[in-house]
Amino acid sequence: RAARIFKQFFGDKGYEMDLMLEKKVAMISGGSKGIGFHIARSLAAEGCHVAISGRTQFDLDKAKEKIAVLDCGRVIYFQGDMNCTKDCEGFLATVVEEFGGVDILVNNVGGSDPKSLLETTDEDWVTAFEFNLYNAVRLSRLAIPEMKKRGGGAILNISSIAGRESGSAMTYNASKAAMISFSKALSQQVAKDNIRVNSLCPGSVLFPGGVWERRIAASPDGLKSWVESAMPLGRFGRPEEISVVATFMVSPRASLVHGSCWNVDGSQSRSNI
Repeated sequence: RAARIFKQFFGDKGYEMDLMLEKKVAMISGGSKGIGFHIARSLAAEGCHVAISGRTQFDLDKAKEKIAVLDCGRVIYFQGDMNCTKDCEGFLATVVEEFGGVDILVNNVGGSDPKSLLETTDEDWVTAFEFNLYNAVRLSRLAIPEMKKRGGGAILNISSIAGRESGSAMTYNASKAAMISFSKALSQQVAKDNIRVNSLCPGSVLFPGGVWERRIAASPDGLKSWVESAMPLGRFGRPEEISVVATFMVSPRASLVHGSCWNVDGSQSRSNI
């Protein structure tokens, strides 16, 4: 359970917290690796039945195997591209058929393309918004009616500190900022239906196969000087540190956390808000 993960980071201080997630149904887009996988595993450890989507069969098989060994909630996967409307529909239909509905949606799919404005085509802009906003819009629109049938639910959109301040690829900044804005607006629309909507903004997180692993490999000093100047804690974040917060945010224990945008970045960002 998440309490085990809390203890991993904070030690055994003699407390437990039931996050009230037993037998809840959670679907996580982009859940086969990285942050999405760790969120799925954390939710499963809390007793959730989880469904993950991904584009690669090999990654999905590995993720399902690693989550299934927890022997808590059940886990299924859907192979497809969440930038495709039919695949979004197929993902939701698979979850409803298998589990009877959905309580939690984590929109985790995203990507970045570091180009200047003069290098960026109209198609590049559309692609960025497809990756970082439109699939979350589609999946939310599909999941909300199912959540209403169950008396409520929780939607968590994984944005980025780049959505709160400048400093990354401009298409990434703009589309992740749009996701935060979308989350806030949606939270106001569905509050009456007992559906909570929030966004979570990770900082730079290192995990196998991720963008930061590739950038470290390509850097002459392994990004050592950049980490020293940009990271107050002197290190990258770990996906487990994101998943613990995400698990709490979608749990009934966070009942007043609604319309919020939380940074989880070790003070990497510079904004006061």
